[in-house]
Amino acid sequence: MLDHAVWRGLAAKSQNRQSSPPQRASLAKGELSLVTSLITRLVRPAVLSMLLVAPVLGQSTQTAQTPMIQLPDALDFLSLSRVSETGSYLAGQLALSELRTDEAARYFSQAARTDWDNPVLVERAFIAYAADGQIGQAAATAKHLLELDPNNQLAELLIATEALKERRYDAAEELLGQIGLDSFTGITGGLLRAWALVGDNRKEEADALLDQLGATGLEDFLVFHRALMAEAAGETDQAIELAGRAFDAEPFVARIVEVYARILANSGRFEEAKDVLAEFENRGLNHPVVNVVREQVEAEQRPGVFATSVQVGAAEMFHGIGVALARDGSMDLAVVFLRLGLYLDPSADVIALALGQIFDSAGQHEAANRIYEAVPATSTMKPTAIVRIATNLDATGNREEALRRLGNIVATRPEDLEAVSVLGDLLRYDEQYTEAADAYTKALDLTGGENPSDWRFYYVRGIAHERAKQWPQAEADFLKALELNPDQPQVLNYLGYSWVDMDMHLERGLEMIEKAVEAQPQDGYIVDSLGWAFYKLGRIDDAVATLERAVLLMPNDPEINDHLGDAYWRAGRKLEARFQWNVAASVDEVGNVRERVTPKLANGLPDEDVSVREAASQ
Repeated sequence: MLDHAVWRGLAAKSQNRQSSPPQRASLAKGELSLVTSLITRLVRPAVLSMLLVAPVLGQSTQTAQTPMIQLPDALDFLSLSRVSETGSYLAGQLALSELRTDEAARYFSQAARTDWDNPVLVERAFIAYAADGQIGQAAATAKHLLELDPNNQLAELLIATEALKERRYDAAEELLGQIGLDSFTGITGGLLRAWALVGDNRKEEADALLDQLGATGLEDFLVFHRALMAEAAGETDQAIELAGRAFDAEPFVARIVEVYARILANSGRFEEAKDVLAEFENRGLNHPVVNVVREQVEAEQRPGVFATSVQVGAAEMFHGIGVALARDGSMDLAVVFLRLGLYLDPSADVIALALGQIFDSAGQHEAANRIYEAVPATSTMKPTAIVRIATNLDATGNREEALRRLGNIVATRPEDLEAVSVLGDLLRYDEQYTEAADAYTKALDLTGGENPSDWRFYYVRGIAHERAKQWPQAEADFLKALELNPDQPQVLNYLGYSWVDMDMHLERGLEMIEKAVEAQPQDGYIVDSLGWAFYKLGRIDDAVATLERAVLLMPNDPEINDHLGDAYWRAGRKLEARFQWNVAASVDEVGNVRERVTPKLANGLPDEDVSVREAASQ
């Protein structure tokens, strides 16, 4: 729904401003000082920032000419206060980078209280409050920030959101009108301002503003909101035309499908709405919000307007942008935007689940589960939330309970595709391969098994069959997956490697793996497969070079190190081979590879039977 190239360009401008340590000068409108790049989330830059930030956060009266010995006491109360301030700041940075938002809010507020006139500390505090969903506290802190830094656009955006929530549309429009449209925050604020204009019955001005925003390259995203605004304003024909354009651009986005089908059905055009829903579902796609609209359309009931208020429409804006930011790696700012969406529309459970998913991706499963548990039992999204909670039980080490809950869900809702699919995955992870294959078979029964997206169920069922020593069934599933998705690198790699490892169809397997490597050249497992194929074909020099690259990509994988040891042995590099086998044994936590390399460490590899390899390559 967003042009990511444009988005990344705007975000990059803001991220470049973060190379300097915090100081009392304003941060060039403070536009995205929250968003830290992935690199700055590593430990070494954090330590560097500690060294750079400490003198700024606690400014000492000591000058370069003042000898240290003249200080009354290095551990006096003032020094402790400054150390605490710096420590709170750094702890907050780490907590926010890991999306421990409650801790980040606490640490940054502590740091800000020690230096309430430092705009950087105050800004971090307001952002952490927002990321933790404490929007009232965030707004109060943002107002103080604007006293220190009147040009902080993110603070203006949050305060304007508060005004829009309270239906003070004039105030929101006035605040947002001060933000230019040439920045990330400016574009977001411009769209929020358009919603404020709609709320103030100034639809024509909103359209003119969207025309300006469209010139930035985000028209595909804006057209969806144009449709929502048109329907909210009662302009049904225009809403249908705009929603159709949004659907044509992205026919597989559930929210767009839902809205387009709603608008058509609300106009009594039920057959067209059915066609829209069918096009989505015929691709093997499924979503609870789409299912609800489908049931209403099939009964020829009018589903009702999606954006029942300006707040609902603006919340969806924050939802769309938040999801795009998350996909682009800006998780902390994505959380802030999704929190603002929920603030505007607390009943938007789709937004809640998107927020929970981000916390899950950061390993904050307990925080995610609190969000899932808060979804009302009557919500369309509650079944999905329950499945997520069960999945998180597995992620936190309680697989037995996760399997029990998922089994109960599937027993009571056997048509819940997501539950059936996740159950299959957890059974496979638990090495219950036959039961996993049965679950995937049920999933294929639900989808029909012929949709392009069904490749995934054939693929994972093939893995389950292969692990259960049922190769003919596994091979058939992999081939079916490739029939549905011929260029899927994971399937190409798994089937190609399996053939090579069993000395079957070596040349064909090599071609598949080469195709997979071309698609994912940084995947260590796929590069290893290519090296192993070269080894099996007797191309030892190619095998050594490729497997060395695989080890660089995944240095602690026992299988890859074992393969490289074999290649070294065949290349006559026997000392290096034994070293590599030792590495493989030392990093093997399961023991399978260690058992395999033990005789090789003692006796090396047996002489190669060239005739067997030549027969297998046929």
